[in-house]
Amino acid sequence: MNRIMSIITATALAAALVGCAQVPSAPLANNFKDGELPVPADYKSWPKFLSEVQRPEVKQVREIYINPLGHRTQAGEAFPNGTVSVMEIYKAREVADGSPLKNSDGKFVKGELLKIAVMGKGAGWGESVTPVELKNGDWIYAIYLADAKTKAPDDTATCRACHLPLADKDYIFRYDEYFQKRANQ
Repeated sequence: MNRIMSIITATALAAALVGCAQVPSAPLANNFKDGELPVPADYKSWPKFLSEVQRPEVKQVREIYINPLGHRTQAGEAFPNGTVSVMEIYKAREVADGSPLKNSDGKFVKGELLKIAVMGKGAGWGESVTPVELKNGDWIYAIYLADAKTKAPDDTATCRACHLPLADKDYIFRYDEYFQKRANQ
């Protein structure tokens, strides 16, 4: 009887470990280029990278998700190939005079979803980037309207130029803030 229980326990443990290793679907099989990376259908089930990111200069609030593969990255490491993050960009709600509405914590209140940006890393994905001076390692970018299907008119070169100075943080804004948040949880 003990041998049967040991086999059942080992089988259950193996099944649990396989289940933990599964990563929600992410578009990793292709060699994507800027503007091609689709919005993953299940991204809202992913861990939050950061929440309620305040952008006063553009009156926006941002919610950022990271796939489970990227979430397993440790502080000081580069994110592995297969990492995908999704950023929802919301317009801050406004009061009558046009200034942003703030909640009791002094943070902007999210209004309309404006765009969804996707950032993904894969082996060789950044090779076709032009101009070469804007290459962000193997990271690529895509921007969609709120429907998550229609490409936004934004130029991904703007994303690249903004992330370029962050090479020592694997081109990730708020890298330190993210790992500090995780350490405090």
